[in-house]
Amino acid sequence: MGKEAGTGFSGFSVHETFTRVPDSFFRKLLAQIDDLDELRATLYAFWWVEHVEGPAHGLRREAFGAFAAGVEKAVARGSLLRVQTEAGEWFFLNSPRGRAAVEAIRSGKLDPSRLGSTPPVERSNVFILYEQHIGPLTPLMADRLRDAEQEYPAAWFEEAFALAAERNVRNWRYVEAILRRWKEQGKDGEVRKGAGKVVRRYVEDEFAEYFPDEDHSG
Repeated sequence: MGKEAGTGFSGFSVHETFTRVPDSFFRKLLAQIDDLDELRATLYAFWWVEHVEGPAHGLRREAFGAFAAGVEKAVARGSLLRVQTEAGEWFFLNSPRGRAAVEAIRSGKLDPSRLGSTPPVERSNVFILYEQHIGPLTPLMADRLRDAEQEYPAAWFEEAFALAAERNVRNWRYVEAILRRWKEQGKDGEVRKGAGKVVRRYVEDEFAEYFPDEDHSG
């Protein structure tokens, strides 16, 4: 069957990034939502929280844009949480992280004016980065990359691949080792010392086994 006339959508691509949605949304919440604006606002909040950076993923009302009409119903249902401060009105998903952020704001431990409300930056996903920096993608490698996407923040991949490229290392094991190191020992501050310095330390230290000069395979 051909594309339906007037849809203007050419289909999803093999290089899509994805947004995780809790199973309880499909098992419980979806059947309860009977308003299209509420559904749009809820799904938009899931997308925002998945892709925005920072410790607390709050949205201002204006961040919802065309989907703002459903915010009040989402708050009334309990899928979104609202907190009002002198800095303005903020919305969070009713998730463990969202509830913690709301409590931190109400207790004065978190200043919401420092959160910002900038839309998530569109980033190259891990499949594109792999093909750009390492080579053609195989089905087995694609499965490994999908697993990595579930384990590490999306914002880390571009930087990890860039570090590998600086050493001219076309090896996924090396990129994965960087990601693992950041997850286990912390990332912030380390890379800011200078990408070249970090790469040299990896080369000379425990990651040397991942990038011998004669082996640039994934």
